[in-house]
Amino acid sequence: MSGGRNSPLAAVVDAEAGRVFVKGIRGDHRTVITQDREAELGPHVRPVAPAVLWHLPDAGGWNVLGFEYVEGRHADYAPGSPDLPAVVDVMARIGQIHCPDTAPVRDARRSFASYVDGPAELLGGDTLLHTDYNPENVLITANGGARLIDWAWPGRGAAWIDPCVLVVRLIAAGHAPEHAEGCVGGVPAWQTASAEGIDVFAAASVRLWAEIAENDPQPWKRDMAKAAQQWRDFRIQLRAG
Repeated sequence: MSGGRNSPLAAVVDAEAGRVFVKGIRGDHRTVITQDREAELGPHVRPVAPAVLWHLPDAGGWNVLGFEYVEGRHADYAPGSPDLPAVVDVMARIGQIHCPDTAPVRDARRSFASYVDGPAELLGGDTLLHTDYNPENVLITANGGARLIDWAWPGRGAAWIDPCVLVVRLIAAGHAPEHAEGCVGGVPAWQTASAEGIDVFAAASVRLWAEIAENDPQPWKRDMAKAAQQWRDFRIQLRAG
């Protein structure tokens, strides 16, 4: 497969029982834990993601996952894209998934602690979060629906965090901040979020993406840092007005 950045092994296998998407990481790689997370979360995210069919934690030195094969293409986040309603719909459905107490995820209050300028408790909650709305992680299926893949960096926290993450992605794709917020405006979690909480997360996003872009200044990471700053500036103007 040509998409994706993190899996050395990513392929579609034509097996006797049908097609299977397979991805794997060397067992001694530092990110191998992400494979274990996806295997454990599989049953909980089945309504919104391809099913995890099997997990081989040690296959000749590799940690390998087999997924239900889903025919689709990566989502288009550009302004006016017909994919946006489906993306927002699948995100809204994720916002209704309670995060199991035993799920191998990090609490958002801890994940963003070093970036938050304000009460981190505002980020707390019991919703399962995806946290990475890279358009390559969203498959648009033949019927126009969306499935979310790559549950490598899940979290537990306030349900409105995922809409905030998507807002930054949409701005980076060319949306004005006001329009990006409008795209997620119908999501129940966004409607019930406090302005203070969103402001705190917007400020944290600036610090997070600035650090990411400084450590690895790839163009797309710099674009995300600029988008986060645009959103933060918009939030400041919104509160001032």
